[in-house]
Amino acid sequence: MLTSLERNILDFERCWWQLPGPKDRDIRVAFGFGPARYYRLLKALMDDPAALAYDPLTVHRLRRIRARAMDATGYRVGTV
Repeated sequence: MLTSLERNILDFERCWWQLPGPKDRDIRVAFGFGPARYYRLLKALMDDPAALAYDPLTVHRLRRIRARAMDATGYRVGTV
């Protein structure tokens, strides 16, 4: 089960692009902490089954973005 903060992060990630300002500033305003913590929490949510159940479209989109970034850098899980 997701916490209210985790649900809010997924909700924010789904629609942040509709906000008028820079994302980093909007993260600070919405959550009261900086982008580093936000992205750390978001990264954990991408692999959380409860997050997938709550917002499958957003989680799948984030996973696709992550997979593309990993492919572009040649990164493979389990490699050094």
